[in-house]
This record gives sequence, C-alpha cells and structure tokens, in this order.
Amino acid sequence: KFMIDYQCKQSLSSATLLLAPPVTIEAFCNQVPPPTQEPKLCGFLQKQGGPLKAWKQRWFTYEEKKNQLFYYRTPQDVTPLGRVELSCATFTYPLKAENGTFHIQTPERTFILKAVTQEVMIYWLQQLQMKRWQHRQMSTCPGLSADIITGETLGPMVHVSLVCITHSFASCLCRQLPASSEKPSGSGGAGGSQRIITTHATLQHTLSNPLSSADRAGPAFPVEDRKSPSLFESRSRKMKSRSSSSMPVVQGDSAPSSFDRMSRLQQEKQMLMEEVKAQKELVWILHKALEAAQLEKRTCAEFVAVKGEQERLELLRHRERQAANLQRRLEEIEGEAELMRRRLAQKDTQLAELQEKVKMLMEKNDAKQEVIIKLSEQLTFLSDSCRCNSEDDLDMETFIPLHQEIENLKDDLEAYKTQNQFLNSEIQQLTRLWGRSSEQEKSLMVKCAYLEASHCQVESRYLDVLRKLQETKVLDPVQQDAVQRMIEDALKGELKNFSQQSISRDHDEYGFKTVPDYEVDDMKLLSKIQALEIRSHNLLYQDGVEHPLLSRWAQFLAGRSEDDLCPSPELKGLLRGGVPREYRQRMWTWMVRLFTFQLREKSRTCPHPASRQIQLDLHRTLTTNQQFSSPSSPALHQLRRILLAFSWQNPAIGYCQGLNRLAAIALLILQSEEDAFWCLVAVVETIMPQDYYTKNLVASQADQRVLKDFLAEKLPRLASHFEDHSIDVSLITFNWFLVVFVESLPSDILLPLWDAFLYEGTKVIFRYALALFKYQEENILKIHDRVEIYQYLRFFTKTICDGRRLATIAFNDMNPFPGRLLRSRRMLHLEHLQAELQELEDIPSSLKLLLVLHLCGDCS
Repeated sequence: KFMIDYQCKQSLSSATLLLAPPVTIEAFCNQVPPPTQEPKLCGFLQKQGGPLKAWKQRWFTYEEKKNQLFYYRTPQDVTPLGRVELSCATFTYPLKAENGTFHIQTPERTFILKAVTQEVMIYWLQQLQMKRWQHRQMSTCPGLSADIITGETLGPMVHVSLVCITHSFASCLCRQLPASSEKPSGSGGAGGSQRIITTHATLQHTLSNPLSSADRAGPAFPVEDRKSPSLFESRSRKMKSRSSSSMPVVQGDSAPSSFDRMSRLQQEKQMLMEEVKAQKELVWILHKALEAAQLEKRTCAEFVAVKGEQERLELLRHRERQAANLQRRLEEIEGEAELMRRRLAQKDTQLAELQEKVKMLMEKNDAKQEVIIKLSEQLTFLSDSCRCNSEDDLDMETFIPLHQEIENLKDDLEAYKTQNQFLNSEIQQLTRLWGRSSEQEKSLMVKCAYLEASHCQVESRYLDVLRKLQETKVLDPVQQDAVQRMIEDALKGELKNFSQQSISRDHDEYGFKTVPDYEVDDMKLLSKIQALEIRSHNLLYQDGVEHPLLSRWAQFLAGRSEDDLCPSPELKGLLRGGVPREYRQRMWTWMVRLFTFQLREKSRTCPHPASRQIQLDLHRTLTTNQQFSSPSSPALHQLRRILLAFSWQNPAIGYCQGLNRLAAIALLILQSEEDAFWCLVAVVETIMPQDYYTKNLVASQADQRVLKDFLAEKLPRLASHFEDHSIDVSLITFNWFLVVFVESLPSDILLPLWDAFLYEGTKVIFRYALALFKYQEENILKIHDRVEIYQYLRFFTKTICDGRRLATIAFNDMNPFPGRLLRSRRMLHLEHLQAELQELEDIPSSLKLLLVLHLCGDCS
C-alpha cells in the first residue's frame, strides 16, 4: 500500500491511505497537477532495526530542500523518528536478500529497507536517485529550475507530480528494466532452490552512482502500455511549455545575450559530458552483470546436467570449497588492506607531527625576525643619537661603553632564547614520557589486581577442597594425615606471592580487621578462605563499582556546603549505595546535626553514677580494631568522655551496654568527640524508638516480635524451618538491633548499612536482617540439627562477602516495606509487652498475700 499525496490545496485529507486500482494514461494525466506545484515522495516501507533486527513499518517522506529522507511511525506524526542523509549515501541491492529489500548506506550507518514488491523497490530507487540528482544540479546551477534539469539534462523524463503511486504503476515503470530473476529447470538438491539473479538485480546492486540508469532511462511509461499516446504527448507538451514559461533565466520575452547563451551552452556541454561518462559506466556495469549471469547460467547448467545425486553433492562440495577459498582470500586481502590503512594512519600522524614542527619553526623564525627588526631599529636610533652627540661635540668615550653593553645584552638575549628553546623541548619530552608511564602504570595495576584476584580465587578453592576433604569420612588415616598436614601448612602463613605484602591488608582503612579470628582450628581454615574471597571480591569490583560511585558523589556534592544539603530522593538513592570514604565523615556529620539540632541547644550537664560500668566496657569495645586494641590508645579516652557526656545528658538511660559500640563507630568515622557524642544522641534519642535502651528494653523486645512477623511473610520457608526446630531467632538478632550490626558484619558491609540507617532510620535494620537470612537461606535449610543451626547463626554473618548483592536483596527483594506498617506493628507488640510486664509485676504482690495468709493459718 502506498499513499497518494499530491501536496496541493486540492488534496483530500480523507483519502490518504488506499489501495489504488491500475491507472490508465488518461486518468493519470487528468490527475497530474500543474508543474508549479512541487511533488512529494512519500510512502510506507519496512525498516529493519532494533537489537532483534525486526521489521517495522515506517512512513518515509523525502525533503527536497535538505535532500533528506525522514521516517515517521504514522503519516499523522509531526516529529520524525529519524532521517537519512542522501547527499553522500550509496544505494545497494543485495542479491541474496528478501524480495524488495534494498540498502541506503551513509557514512554514519546503513539503513535496511524493504518495499512491498520488487517493482515498488525499483521505483523508490529511481525516484531517490532522480531527486538527489536534481538537488545537486540545483545547488551547482541555481539558475536552472527542476523542470529543465529533469527534462533537458536527464533526457525525455516525464514530469510526474504524483510520486507516491500504486502497485500497478510501479510495475509499469519497472518493465523498462531487464528481465528479472530466473529459476533453473533442474530439481532436487540445493540447486533446485537457488535463484539466478540476472542483469536486473545486478544493476540494482550497483546503484551507488549518483547518475544511475534509472535517472537516464527516458520516459517513466513504456510505449507499449500507453493507451492514448496523443493525449499523453499533448499533456507533456503543455507541461513543458508551462515549465519553460516559468524560467526567466533560460527563456525570456527578449532574446538572451551572447554571454548568457554561451554560459548555457557550456552548462549543456558539461551535462552531456557527464551523461556520456555515466553511459560508459552503465555499459561497464551491464557487461559485468552479463558475465555474472552467464557464469551462473553455466553453473546451473552443469548442475542440471549431472545425473546422480552423489555427483551433484560432489559438485556442490567443490563449489563450497571454492567459495571458502575465495572467502579466505578475501579475508587475507582485507587484513592486508587494514594493515595498509594502519600504516597510512601512522604516516598521516607522522606528517601531522612534521607539519606541527614546521609550523613551530616558522613561528620561531617570525619571532626572531621581529626581534632582529626591533634591535635594528634600536641600533639605528642609537647611531642617530651618537651622530647628534658628535655634532654637539660630545665625548665619544661615553658612547663606546654603551655600545659594548648593548652588544653584550644582545648576546645574552640570544643565549637565553636558545636555552629556553632547549628547556621547552625537554619539558615537552618529559611530559610525554610521564603520560605514557602513568598510562602503563595504570594498566599494569589493573592487570596486577586482576591476577591477584584470580590467585586469591584459586587459593580459596584449594583451601575449600581441603576443608571438604577434612570433613569427609571415607578417607583412610594416611590420607587424613596428609590432608591435615596440608591444612596446617596453609594456616602457617601466607603463600610466596603474599610474603612481601604489608600487614596492613589485614585491616581496612578504619582499622577493622578484615579476617575474623576463630579460636577453633576448624574455623581458622574457614577464616582464611573467607579472607581470600573478600580480597578477590574487592579487587574485582574496585574499578567497576567504587570509581563510578565516587564520581557520582563528587558530582552531587560539587559546589554544595553543609548548609546547602537537604533531604531528597537523589540523596536517598546515593546513601543506599554507600558513601565513599572521602565523603563519609562529612555526610555523617550533616546527618547527625540534622537530627540533633534542637537537642544541642537544650543540652545540659548533670552528674550520673555510670562511670564505673563505662570503664569496665571500654576494653571490650571493638577489640579487633587497631584504634581500640591498645589499653593506652587515645581513642579509648575519647570514648570514655563521650559515654560520660551522654550519661550526663540523658539521666533516664544513663548508660546501657551496647552504647559503647555505637559511640566507637561514630568516633572512628567522624574523628571528633563532639560530633561522635551528638551522633550517639541522634541514634539513641531520635532515630531509635523510645525505651529502646532503658532497663527493661521493652522497645527492643517489641522489634524482635515485629521481625518474626516480617520473617514469616517475606521468608515463609525459613520461618517454618525455624519453627519446626524450635529456633528463637531473637537470641541471635537481639544484639544486631541493639548495636546496629556493629561487630556482626564486615566493615565493608557495615558502613554502607550505617549510611542508609542514619538517613532512613530503623527500617534499614529490618531490611538488612531479612536480607541476611535471605542471603544464606539455602544453607540454613540444609541444616536439620537444632544445635548446629544455632552454631551456624552465631557466625554466618561474617562469611558474607558480596555487599552489593546483600544491599540489592535488602532494598529490592524485600519490597514492599512500608514504614507505616512497621510503626503499627511495633505499637501493637509494644502494648502486648507492656501488659505482660504489668502482669509480671502484679504476681509478686499476690504471692506475698498468699504467704501471709498461709502463715496466719499456721499460727492459728
């Protein structure tokens, strides 16, 4: 289906899409509008695109002023989906493609289009070539109109305004070209299904010439299909006379001058020369097409002449081998061409460098000439002044030292210039060497990290195999002793590749120990396997995750002070991904001050008798961290002052075990006693619910019941497994909630968790607690012993290596997780707990009454 679009005022908008019947010459000539109205080439074509290379129907429209082919989704669309630049495009027709398929190749990309039929495709190619030719002639000869270009330059081409035509008219146009494809008379095998593409297809395959045979083919209608030649000729003569009368440059009322006639004759001569050249190229193309057709015909005849199926298969294999050899030769030639292109690029680079050097030398020469001119002028001026002084009977002895000094200054100037040029060249060479060395160093570091990660993975797998062999019971004692010795050798120290590494790799940048300490020998092997996995994961994901995250944070915080920061969805998404170490202190300080602004203003000191308990807990705080491992560490004294200040500030709570870890993690990040103190205040009094750290810990117990509810909803299989084996998860998770996972997770997972926790609140704790169980759900379900389940739950959080996966589970897989539901369930369980506590408080008084009554009865 094509669209009939006259692009004139008399066109009917309701008849845009139709399947037109075959037109006659009389009907067509009556429909042709006057030549003053510009025709427009448009219609539906199939376009191949997208990752799946699917065919999609698009509406194509040719824009004459820009020489571009725009395509839309529907004819009513205003904004195009894209455009095809036809100025430097090449039209090709693949021989083995589907029927009606043709390519438009531009320097940027290749557009694969398909028409409804072969005739419609040929017509599109003819019209696009003719439109492009008209556009080039109009740009080179602005004085000529489109009618003269089409009528006089391209031969007796019919002026057809109706460009978007029906199938019958396209087929009528296409009959001028040579015959289409043939099929071999033979049957069976692969030859029966082959198509022999004749001169028609080959000619369309070489339509890259801007002046194609379609543009020179003469009339668009074949003579034998005309039903009324006289009517058509009279119509053509009317149209030509109209176009001739509308060209004042070529034909006018007065006779043109000799200069205009000469210029027109020269233009016609140039056009004719180009026409002859194009005709020669067309003849060469036809010869090539004829040779290809004859070769295919001989091949098909040879294939048909073979009688047996075996001989036909041998013939096909022979042809396939020939095709493979030709393909291999083509690849070799392409490789040589690529090598030559590289050499040419190198030569071009060298040429550009030489041109740059020549330009620099020319600039230096010009500068020297300017200096010489200035010095010459100064010398002339001094000479004139000396002459004036001599005329005035001045002493010449004063001029000679001055002249000598000038000469010395000139020599010094030249020496400094030479030295400056030498130093500039040396600086330039050193800069290039430094740039190359830095690039090489960066590539070597990336390669070293990858190799080290691979080595860690291999060693981790080796140790894991040893651990599994140790756990198996099918080995004999000799084999078990050998495995035990191999495990002991692996636990004695690092391998040779790690012997020269610094000890600081055992701790992260905040002083946390990356490798957990296990007292049991079996757990030491697991500890080393985990350390190797963590090291491999950090090396592999450093460039892929940390660097983009750092650039995103740098872009967000660029030009923003702490006063300019405010809560936003963008900041929330960034905090969920974790804060880089460079910005963590700044963000924590801002978030703590956001929660404690009013509390800072109202803070007052009051004594509190909690210093003894604080002193006892100081040495139990973050024992694996370098900052708190030494009894004389300054961090311990700072932590003591922070906890005492909090007990004075909040006498209702005073001090509770677990606050020391919260204050310690704040002190490590914020590096300030005051900021760490207010961070502790923000967590205890603002972020956490009320009565979370009081003596009865009622709010903490309520959160444990809320967690069990969410566990039953989000992870029903695991909750059922715990219930079957009488597992109380609150014995494990109570400490998680009380200290916000401090010393329960590795530091690379703990700190991003705190990033989101300080911004969103306690909801993050529930998300991560559920995510931890989801992360190891399959491993937990495999354990069916109650004691082993408790032992596994005690340390399984320290075996998690992939923090990104854990964060994805927490913030994506656990959705939806509304805060309103969390608050309502917390209030419900809090009421139940308070009622239970009240019942427990009432029980002792009743027991006392019963005891008194019992004693009174005995006395009586």
